[in-house]
Amino acid sequence: MKPSPYILSLPEAWRSSVIFASPHSGRNYPLSFLRNSILDEQTIRSSEDAFVDMLFSNAPDLGSPLLAATAPRAYVDLNRSADELDPGVIAGVGRTTHNPRVNSGLGVVPRVVANGRSIYRGKIAYDAAQKRLRDVWYPYHSKLQDLIDQGYRAFGETILIDCHSMPHEAIEVISQGSVRKPHIVLGDRFGAAAGQEIVDRIEAAFTSAGLKVARNTPFAGAYTAQHYGRPSRGQHVIQVEIDRALYMDERLIRPHSGFEDFKALLQGIVADIVSIGGRDEIPLAAE
Repeated sequence: MKPSPYILSLPEAWRSSVIFASPHSGRNYPLSFLRNSILDEQTIRSSEDAFVDMLFSNAPDLGSPLLAATAPRAYVDLNRSADELDPGVIAGVGRTTHNPRVNSGLGVVPRVVANGRSIYRGKIAYDAAQKRLRDVWYPYHSKLQDLIDQGYRAFGETILIDCHSMPHEAIEVISQGSVRKPHIVLGDRFGAAAGQEIVDRIEAAFTSAGLKVARNTPFAGAYTAQHYGRPSRGQHVIQVEIDRALYMDERLIRPHSGFEDFKALLQGIVADIVSIGGRDEIPLAAE
């Protein structure tokens, strides 16, 4: 039996229009994929949002669902459109219009991991790339759309928190010469993906906990925010990027000694965010 491309953790009672999703924390690496890669098992994990699903794991206890990918980002990137196919890594794909993500090797089937390190020696077959989309991309986004639709019918709005982490070096680059290095970057595509009042309240949840927050630089939100964010219809998406140095050893890809303390801090923030969309509980549809 094929492994599920996601884990859906549902609350006993759905009490909030807030939905949490973690598309890049998957860590189930297919053996055939690892064998086909020129990278070692440690390096291939460098673009993974490691442990982010664990950081947000209390959301269902508070009344919000949590959807977490199981397949890794290096295998298929769930924060890309299914048509962002890279001719540099997928055989039989023709050149398309200019797409900076694809050109940099970060299409829906990535060509590289962090720091531009190539995953493969050559190209993979077109049918193999399509199989990844069928097995992982489409089921994940079908379930995410189901959650958004169900939440919208129940609450009249949805607030999707797209949960990510960012390399600490990304913060160092954008903050050169500045004493105010952000711990968190919120992306709402400069207002196109979420209403300002909601983003303000989410920012306040982080700042009240003592964390420094920036907006949209260097991460404004990618496919998930662009596709699902429709604030004029009451469908809001906010991408949350967390500095990995706050909770993990990036070189070893494992939690460091401050992990549990940061997790406790973040779970208090999650409670504040859930309360933004708090409503009377609704019955959950059968899975």
